[in-house]
Amino acid sequence: MTSKTKIDKAGRYLSDSNRDYDEEMLELEGVFDEYRKKHLDPLTKLTLELQGWLQERGGDYYIAQRLKRKPQILRKLNRFSVRLTQLQDIGGCRIIVDDNNDVNKLFDFISGKLNDSNFAKVARVTDYREAGRDDTGYRALHIILEVSGKMLELQIRSKIQHYWSESIERTSVIYGFRLKEKEGDPLVIDYFKEFSNCLHEVEVSRQIPTKMELTLQEKREMAEAIINSASRKGQISGFINENVILSMSQMEKSKAGHFNNWILVFDWTDGNFVTWEMVSRDSDAATEAYLRYESEFPEDENKEVVMIGTSNVSNIQHTHSHYFGIDHHNTALEGMEKSIIGLSKRSKVDVGARRILMTMKNRTFWGPKKVMVATLKNHFCGNIASFDYSLDELRALDVVIGTDPISLDVRKRTVIDDLI
Repeated sequence: MTSKTKIDKAGRYLSDSNRDYDEEMLELEGVFDEYRKKHLDPLTKLTLELQGWLQERGGDYYIAQRLKRKPQILRKLNRFSVRLTQLQDIGGCRIIVDDNNDVNKLFDFISGKLNDSNFAKVARVTDYREAGRDDTGYRALHIILEVSGKMLELQIRSKIQHYWSESIERTSVIYGFRLKEKEGDPLVIDYFKEFSNCLHEVEVSRQIPTKMELTLQEKREMAEAIINSASRKGQISGFINENVILSMSQMEKSKAGHFNNWILVFDWTDGNFVTWEMVSRDSDAATEAYLRYESEFPEDENKEVVMIGTSNVSNIQHTHSHYFGIDHHNTALEGMEKSIIGLSKRSKVDVGARRILMTMKNRTFWGPKKVMVATLKNHFCGNIASFDYSLDELRALDVVIGTDPISLDVRKRTVIDDLI
């Protein structure tokens, strides 16, 4: 057993960007990785237990777990000046239900099950729903549970609360600052606080005062102007990237009904998935794969590696919708302003399809000048994980002609330019 002192030392040293990387750092990195790994088995145990209870209860819900990303952990240690062993959300489970009343009902139900089963001990309950967090306006119900000696975080959110959270995540990427961590212009953060307040009024069935609506509009316009002037503007649309889920669902068929861990690699420079992999539920094998991907796709190259566990991969499109576009909960926002990420400007095709079109156009694969599908996929578009589905989408739009080889239809040049 590694001592708490050494675990905290690992967190302190690894979060210090000014420290030299030497043999001691290498050893402490191993300590850090092993400590994070020890949260996976209790987390999976918790998620499966909760899932069983939810199936027994019935009703609509989405559930998934995640093991916190290494860069995210290190930033949090710096931001709050806490020790690694004090963090209680290294392993987290998220449940999304329809509305705020369902959050209350589900919490009562889970509390009763916990009391009856002694499966986990409730260490703390923090309700951010009524007032919202002072720093950003975040709203959800958080329960810290002790499972097999490890502290884990259970988040229960309504669809509206989740919509806000995913909106600020996706906007952060377009803007280039982590708004939830209070990076970026205070005016942009202030907009999201106001947006959260308005959504809460909708959530509790109160009429939004006219003054609040006007204030929201003014703050939104200021926030949009700031984001539009940022260097990363316009790099990511609000397109709903469903082709990725289709591909993952095909892979999942071999283990349908089983709890699976998935590793997703997302490139925030253009909103495209680089790759994904279904990995073992065994904690050693899963975290070994997680570490390998984190090393291969570092955050400073604008790549994000996340490991998510679920029994139904389509849940990920809802529990982590900022990777796919966040249109899923628009019905919860009738009469409300859209978030500032520009959903109204959503592209007609997914990111993978746009990149295929751009590649074929730039390499002048038009009309009689054709390219073999395998060559296009493996040599020119090797980083498009949804290639097959995206190409089928382009064929359905009749902008790609031929079976194999293929080319762009010269007669559809205007349409193709519009899609790009």
